[in-house]
Amino acid sequence: MSVSSPGPRARPPSFTSPEFRAALGMFATGVTIVTARSANGKLVGLTANSFNSVSLNPPLVLWSLARAAASMAAFSTGSHYAINVLAADQQDLAQRFASKEVDRWAGVAHAEGVAGAPLLAGAAATFECFNRSRYEEGDHVIFVGEVERCTHRADASPLLYHGGRFYAEHPL
Repeated sequence: MSVSSPGPRARPPSFTSPEFRAALGMFATGVTIVTARSANGKLVGLTANSFNSVSLNPPLVLWSLARAAASMAAFSTGSHYAINVLAADQQDLAQRFASKEVDRWAGVAHAEGVAGAPLLAGAAATFECFNRSRYEEGDHVIFVGEVERCTHRADASPLLYHGGRFYAEHPL
């Protein structure tokens, strides 16, 4: 369920969808692969840069998925998923899990998390989440996960995404 306020409504956009996408691309983000195991045991996963912290107590994070995504059923009905924050040397994984034309899991090193969601080897951080709530907004569903376990590699450099390109080296 989403919360909306009564009263005035937003004006129609004064820009095109490509202009909106290009403007959003100016916000540099980290890159994640969200993974789960479907009810029939099949591994699912996708590249996402729509990841954000929500709360420290309880520990909550969010990410969003297009309503039309093939993996929507697995993520909507499953009890757990993992968010794998990619390290700088994992650009190939990001591209693989963003593609529809390949077997995303072929040869991918991973371990099973405590609730069954796959944890990718070499990730900069992992968040094992209980699928706490979902909010339908526009053409996406926002997933809020309650983090049950997390790990990180303090020495890992992040994989970044900005302006439609990946960056592994970043001047500060």
